Amino acid sequence: QVQLVESGGGSVQAGGSLRLSCAVSGVTRYTYSNYCMGWLRQAPGKEREGVASISPGGRLAYLADSVKGRFTISRDVAKNTLSLQMNSLQPEDTAKYYCAAAFRTNSDTCILRELPGTADYWGQGTQVTVSS
Repeated sequence: QVQLVESGGGSVQAGGSLRLSCAVSGVTRYTYSNYCMGWLRQAPGKEREGVASISPGGRLAYLADSVKGRFTISRDVAKNTLSLQMNSLQPEDTAKYYCAAAFRTNSDTCILRELPGTADYWGQGTQVTVSS
């Protein structure tokens, strides 16, 4: 059973930083490398949106236009973890952030806009609140 557990959320002032982590269990180091991984977020009253994704092989990363230049996604194959470094946070970044995993047969396939509809596993989410 694959499980995703997020951590690192919290409350910060505008301009601050947070680092989210997602621990993936129920996979081996080999099978973790077969998953497209990503972060999505959902604010109250809004649809869930993709924030960032990274290909199974870790070679390609995709970021939503709204976070480019501020957020960085990375994965550690040895530890089966996924991270999201968030800098220059703004009030509009306030949302619940979810980690998601989608099995892929191609090591470079991980298109961000496809992830919400194709994810095989989801975490429970971690809240990020940015005050002005």
